[in-house]
Amino acid sequence: MAPAQPYFARLAGFPSVVVARADTGTTPAEAEAAATARASYAVADGHNLDLAATPPRRIALMVEPSPFTHTSGYSNRFKNLLLQLRDAGDSVLVIVPDNDPDAPTEFAGAKIVNVPGFRFPLYHRITLTLGLRGVYTALKEFDPDVIHLTTPGVLIFATLLYARLLRKALLLSYHTHLPIYAKDYGLGLLQGLTWTMLRLQHNRADFTLTTSPQLCEELVQNGFERVGLWRKGIDTTIFNPKYKSPAMRARLTEGHPEDPLLIYVGRIGAEKNLIFFKELLQRFPHCRLALVGDGPAKPMLEQELAGTKTLFTGILHGEELSQAFASADIFVMPSESETLGFVVLESMASGVPVIGANAGGIPDIIDDSRTGYLFSRGSQEECSARIEQLLGDDALRENMGRVAREEALRWSWRASAAATRNVGYGRAISNFKYRAMGGLGLPRSLTWLRWFRLKLVMLRQRLFGRWTFRVNPN
Repeated sequence: MAPAQPYFARLAGFPSVVVARADTGTTPAEAEAAATARASYAVADGHNLDLAATPPRRIALMVEPSPFTHTSGYSNRFKNLLLQLRDAGDSVLVIVPDNDPDAPTEFAGAKIVNVPGFRFPLYHRITLTLGLRGVYTALKEFDPDVIHLTTPGVLIFATLLYARLLRKALLLSYHTHLPIYAKDYGLGLLQGLTWTMLRLQHNRADFTLTTSPQLCEELVQNGFERVGLWRKGIDTTIFNPKYKSPAMRARLTEGHPEDPLLIYVGRIGAEKNLIFFKELLQRFPHCRLALVGDGPAKPMLEQELAGTKTLFTGILHGEELSQAFASADIFVMPSESETLGFVVLESMASGVPVIGANAGGIPDIIDDSRTGYLFSRGSQEECSARIEQLLGDDALRENMGRVAREEALRWSWRASAAATRNVGYGRAISNFKYRAMGGLGLPRSLTWLRWFRLKLVMLRQRLFGRWTFRVNPN
């Protein structure tokens, strides 16, 4: 029998699967099947990577917070998606919460509607919205074929209602792993409630995209329905070894360019596990560390790392950011909460090897011992051993950086957008039509067809026990 593949693999264009049940936990065969499914994503897209494989559509893109005035890991993803949707001939309306009077009203031919919002109490740089003013009117006037909303956020509550009232297909893309954030911010008791809330929200939608095979599996295991993979992408022109700069290295090492330079780029928050660097720098007192970014944990981290050779640069943009990536020796990623980890791809594209935690979406990016190194969650010993290995062998470090760059070249934004519009949006629309059949276009209405299907599912549960995944022999 061919290796099994999980439900989300089928939705992304893989061979047909059926869902069956077993009363045991994960078996070696199931683990092997999951690994096979993850490996398949790199090659199974086929004609879906043709940007114009499907006719132009009207797409309402709702992003919270705004990717235009807020620096975040997904800003580049959505900007590049808009550029590619324009090239595909799609008509796009963008709705974002933004109180900035200088917020843009157009990008790549797409109209931007900036709706009123409020600052998130736990992180004041983020603007969110309840979507009570301007959103419904904008959606109704635009009349989209599909609504694409980012999650988690507070805009989802209104959007679920609006999609139903307007009878439109709804795709949710999951970007921030909220259950892990709850744990990292001392709210571990709320993890179960968080999963329940997310599951209820996403199962009302027609399709969910998320950013790594590992996270797809985790969502499915926690009861999410209709889950697929959002293909990763990277701009290998902006992030490039050619930006390696002696002047930037001198700046990041505070005038000591001869010292080994470790770098981290990203949000400085508790969920990023950056306190990991405290013990790491005690093991390598001769190393310099550059932390590029900002966030609520910065004051605490500055205090914890006082006395070490650490430079907090703040947020860098444009060519300065490209130079910072390319001028380091090793990128260290201790975060265990990444849904993907764009900065890891950006470092690889810059020709700088990455040592990252074997958690979240990071293992989907790093091919251990070939394009970088993975270390077990929280393991100072493993991470230190890999740093010592790379710093002690210039040829190894340079070769790994070269191979990492070659891997990054495979993941263009054009291919990512093609898979999103052809598979993701197409699946959301077809799921909407199927789920609405006989129910006047209203998702989740209890039609005779849905009632009959529910009875079949209940019968299959009684016959087979717990669900697991097996290939359909047909």
